[in-house]
Amino acid sequence: MKVTVKIPATTANMGPGFDCFGVALSMYNKITLEELVYPEKGLQINLLTGEDENSSSISTIPTDESNIVYKAVETLYNYVGQTPPDLKINIEANIPIAKGLGSSASVIVGGILAANKLLGDPADEAALLSIANEIEGHPDNTTPAMLGGFVFSSAEEDGSILYKKLDWPENWKFALCIPDYELSTQISRSVLPEKVDMGDAIYNLKRSAAFIEALRSEDTELMRFALNDRLHQPYRSRLITGFDHIKERLTDQEHIIGTVISGAGPSILVIYEKNMDFEDVKTILNTAWHEIGVRSVIKNINIDTTGAVITKSS
Repeated sequence: MKVTVKIPATTANMGPGFDCFGVALSMYNKITLEELVYPEKGLQINLLTGEDENSSSISTIPTDESNIVYKAVETLYNYVGQTPPDLKINIEANIPIAKGLGSSASVIVGGILAANKLLGDPADEAALLSIANEIEGHPDNTTPAMLGGFVFSSAEEDGSILYKKLDWPENWKFALCIPDYELSTQISRSVLPEKVDMGDAIYNLKRSAAFIEALRSEDTELMRFALNDRLHQPYRSRLITGFDHIKERLTDQEHIIGTVISGAGPSILVIYEKNMDFEDVKTILNTAWHEIGVRSVIKNINIDTTGAVITKSS
């Protein structure tokens, strides 16, 4: 049996929603899982460069049992009390690695969904979300990668995932800046303080609440207020060459709603109103990046409302 899963990239945090807000984006990895038939045996992992212009180098991805897709598959099999059979795993990588776009969450979700399908769907959605979070360590990427759209999610003490999927206004669009350098999540998390100031916590509480209401009411001015943060961006921005400059250049631009670090960075997400042309946004961004001498790809990217999809099963 062969199963192929298409999984979207994700952008997490969205400013104030550290480790709980996430959005699925229209950039995709594909995972194909196939049970080997004798005389083929063992574990075969094939790394395929995707068609996307921003597909990252895949030379650093392991092709043994330490591969993150295989670990996800193994976790799902262990969940039902089994061990994985001999397998061929094809990984088509379109989502850049170490760019703050949920590349690991994407392949984790792909691995557990493909394994679940091979096993006859023994795990329900709640279990799959919990398993994905267990592997990734936080649900703000894995949950929207599986479900699509904008998702608030929280990992509860019992391991379950509390989530709410909310509509994203059609009038709010995304431009994605992918700088020509990498930043690992581990390094990006290492600069965060163990304790935060009460004033900063209150600052984010206000903006997280405002963010949800801005979505509900499609209130652009309220969202401009909401897209600010004091818990992670002030610390991570020191590692992200260009973020402060880009944010400053866009602050007073008409129809620009806000600028946030995508996940752990270094990618930057710009949210703007539909009545502004993407090419105008791109021109402003290219000029700003040129001013500081950093190469960056600017993508016109959409929200993915569907989430992970099994595209082929035989």
